[in-house]
Amino acid sequence: MNKIAIQTYKSPVGEMLLGSYEGKLCLADWRYRKRRSAVDNRIQKGLNAEYVEESSKVIEKTIDQFKAYFTGERKSFDIPLLMVGTDFQKSVWKGLMQIPYGTTASYQELSKNIGNEKAVRAVASANGANAISILIPCHRIIGSDGNLVGYAGGLTVKKKLLKLERGL
Repeated sequence: MNKIAIQTYKSPVGEMLLGSYEGKLCLADWRYRKRRSAVDNRIQKGLNAEYVEESSKVIEKTIDQFKAYFTGERKSFDIPLLMVGTDFQKSVWKGLMQIPYGTTASYQELSKNIGNEKAVRAVASANGANAISILIPCHRIIGSDGNLVGYAGGLTVKKKLLKLERGL
């Protein structure tokens, strides 16, 4: 059986679970999110691998970059990512990565940007399935009315991340 190295990381806004597989980050998710087991099952099945608690170079590099991000010194990441999901989910996650640091977009805008204007609900669902938080910045998605909407790490964490990115 293949293995996914996993480690917890206590970020300033909440505890995260980091995972790497074959030199790429496949998990940077909130440890206590509602859909934790569904996300873990999808990743382990998708990679035909199981979680093993250990570190890796990619996890160490991610922690270093997160530390710089949380102090406001880093606005982008250069960690190799391994997205585990459907082609549609991957297209949504790539679309999320196009939303610049310090800005937000609605599900509707994201749907337009990935060329799938009618798929707002599916885009929202794919957004919620994102397992690589912050690096794939699903926290930058807000409701069409400008309100903060669901976030796996909780709305308090989302608010803190957006404040950090706006330099507030």
